[in-house]
Amino acid sequence: MDEEVRRVGEEIVRVARDMLRSGLVEGTSGNVSARVGDRVLITPSSVDYMEMTVGDLVLLDLEGEVVEGVRAPSSEKPMHLRVYRARGDVKAVIHTHSVYASVLAVLRKPLPPLIDEFIFKFGGRIEVADYGLTGSEELAENAVRALGNRAAVLLANHGALCCGKSPTHALELAKSLERTAKVYVIASILGEPHMLPEKTLKDGAAVYELLRKAT
Repeated sequence: MDEEVRRVGEEIVRVARDMLRSGLVEGTSGNVSARVGDRVLITPSSVDYMEMTVGDLVLLDLEGEVVEGVRAPSSEKPMHLRVYRARGDVKAVIHTHSVYASVLAVLRKPLPPLIDEFIFKFGGRIEVADYGLTGSEELAENAVRALGNRAAVLLANHGALCCGKSPTHALELAKSLERTAKVYVIASILGEPHMLPEKTLKDGAAVYELLRKAT
């Protein structure tokens, strides 16, 4: 394992543990990956995050072949790889099963940009991908289609996926997504949530695009 892969691997392990501690997943569910050049480093299947080490991570090429590693890669590797192949701007992917995002995923209800900061971070309304079985190519294809150029997508009857410039950035997005989903669910129970003004949505989306395309 070269120095760059190890450095990224250490960040992935930290993020995976924070993902668990933050309640975005339970047990060994969820997964984290990062692009390292033309390869992808991903968490393994069914390994305790608090015991996971860099040596447990699996290095893949963009077609999913194992380049380095002794464990089985996450079963969601097709979804991660499909995102990287479709979006050159994405450097890291995190898949979570957080409660409020999952509530919306079960309802098949998109998450609108209700809060100013949300539009700058995510680029617009977070859509719900059509259902696909966990780990399937169908799920991967559906997720990428619904993701579009935004930073997150909800996975029908499953959870959420966020993509960012680094594993740490992707984790921050996952936390922000869950917080906004919580606000939306509670607001919907209490009344009718008010949407942001159209000009704010357009201006925010334009800023998001500039940030997304920045190296």
